Amino acid sequence: MTKPEMLTIGAFARACRLSPKALRLYDELDLLRPARVDPDTGYRYYAVEQLEQARLVAWLRRLGMPLAHVRQVRALEPSAAAREIRAFWARVEAETAVRRDLATFLVDHLSTPPRKDTRPMASTDLLELRYAARTDIGQVRAANQDTAYAGSRVLAVADGFGPGGAPASAAAVEALKFLDAEPITAGSVLNLLEDAVQGATQAVQDIAEAAYEKTGDERTDDVGTTLTAMVWTGSRLALVHIGDSRAYLLRDGELFLITHDHTLVQSMIDEGRLTPEEATTHPQRTLLLKALTSAPSSPDLRLHDAEAGDRYLLCSDGLTRAVPEHTIQDLLTTTPDPDATAAALIETANANGGPDNVSCVVADVVRGAGGRMRVR
Repeated sequence: MTKPEMLTIGAFARACRLSPKALRLYDELDLLRPARVDPDTGYRYYAVEQLEQARLVAWLRRLGMPLAHVRQVRALEPSAAAREIRAFWARVEAETAVRRDLATFLVDHLSTPPRKDTRPMASTDLLELRYAARTDIGQVRAANQDTAYAGSRVLAVADGFGPGGAPASAAAVEALKFLDAEPITAGSVLNLLEDAVQGATQAVQDIAEAAYEKTGDERTDDVGTTLTAMVWTGSRLALVHIGDSRAYLLRDGELFLITHDHTLVQSMIDEGRLTPEEATTHPQRTLLLKALTSAPSSPDLRLHDAEAGDRYLLCSDGLTRAVPEHTIQDLLTTTPDPDATAAALIETANANGGPDNVSCVVADVVRGAGGRMRVR
């Protein structure tokens, strides 16, 4: 019988791109044992057939996979190992996206000069919210999958989709409502909001899994919701946003869009491949790139300074698809009462065909006026 070709630890290290030190460590950890150890000298020798597994270990370590996880993957059949690597990398990308978004927020928050729509509030101002929330089925849809909510601290709109869209949007908003009863400061609000969003994400994932069990559909990411919400601290509003519902600020007669759509057409606009006018008729204009679904996804988070006289609008795309922005601005400017404004916005959307469910939250920042809520 021909003896297998053996390589010294140095030659094996060069062939598999692992250092001799790493090979000695992997031997001690029972991750990659040498084929033979000389009983007199202690020299390690490796078989040529071990190169494939050694290279796999090297590649997995370059991915950043922990050693315990590498051991598990190395023991799997190739197809199962491929699935495990795919799942590991999806988690890495999700975690990286969260850290990237947080880094972007911190850089922007610490280095960007105040814009006209983010002027600091005087410390002597005692501000409150007057607010109203309305939702409507529209003129075309068979059911309403939107959820709109306005409370003393929490304003939220969610637009569900898929077979569990209605409960998904309701669960996402419900997960934020506890913040209405929490004492909140501007310093703690982002952490509280992040915790609330994690709860909302888990609730949507549970609903997606329930929809899967009921229908047998493996595409649980077809069930989910957008979420655009603001949490009031008394001086600032913390904004969380994912999907294509929107938040607007009306200040000094000017209308500012303070969210960024997570859609395919918006990404094409950002890249210069599509104009805003072309986007309105694009066949995939409603295709979302990010939403709360069973798949990991990170929402946008930011703090927004408030001042007396500000008016905020949160709305589902059932409004923005049916009503031009200049009309939205006109209605926000000319209708003083928040509830009457929300009603007028929905009425206009329905008069323009009402192609989707439509939800609006209107909130005014006022001095000591006392908040109130109306929900339709």
